[in-house]
Amino acid sequence: MRRLLVAGNWKMNASKVMLNELLASIVENAPQQTDVVVFPPAPYLMAASDKLQGSAVKLGGQNINPNDSGAYTGEISASMMIDCGCEAVLVGHSERRTLYAETDADVLAKTEAALNAGLIPYVCIGETLAEREANQTEAVIEQQINAVLNGLNVQQLAKCVFAYEPVWAIGTGKTASPEQAQQVHAFIRGLLAAKDEKLALNSHVLYGGSVKADNAKELFAQQDIDGGLVGGASLKAEEFLGICNPA
Repeated sequence: MRRLLVAGNWKMNASKVMLNELLASIVENAPQQTDVVVFPPAPYLMAASDKLQGSAVKLGGQNINPNDSGAYTGEISASMMIDCGCEAVLVGHSERRTLYAETDADVLAKTEAALNAGLIPYVCIGETLAEREANQTEAVIEQQINAVLNGLNVQQLAKCVFAYEPVWAIGTGKTASPEQAQQVHAFIRGLLAAKDEKLALNSHVLYGGSVKADNAKELFAQQDIDGGLVGGASLKAEEFLGICNPA
């Protein structure tokens, strides 16, 4: 049975004071029945790693370069993430795709680099409002996820987490209804099943898009939604913990 998994993407938000206060509260109050991961900005990874030492809360990075080292000023490799205490990394987040023109090929390369280093890739997929209104949701999702499904073997894919994040619902206050989200999650799980039935059964598929404490219970109750990739609400301890413990 898949355990509830809640991941907090802090995006470009943090300070030393905020990090210490937020992580202290999460570590103290995170429910044991939920797997919790936080993704702070890169400059705070070492401090976060120290703060999470000995706790069940896991640490992840927000982005990696697919190369392991070299003349890539400003970039961070997967092995550096490991060295900072990370166990996971986001790849293919919609903000990386839209603001920095990352392609499906880039997502595959970063996913491979993460796996090779021993990181868990959180592979993000999702459609824009224009694509949804044009009834292209499934076509967009299939193209994005197939870039990974066709590029990796089942053993590699089994180490990935998948996150459906409708771009139109990220930071807008709009949320896909539980029924809308479940429909897309079921479609994603069907694509995983076409690759391998066991893969589909065991893979976590998270929902990301204005997840809050007051809508998490209904979203997570859906058959194919295994938790959330949380943005703004992960910056407030009470709100984030309410998502982690929706019951």
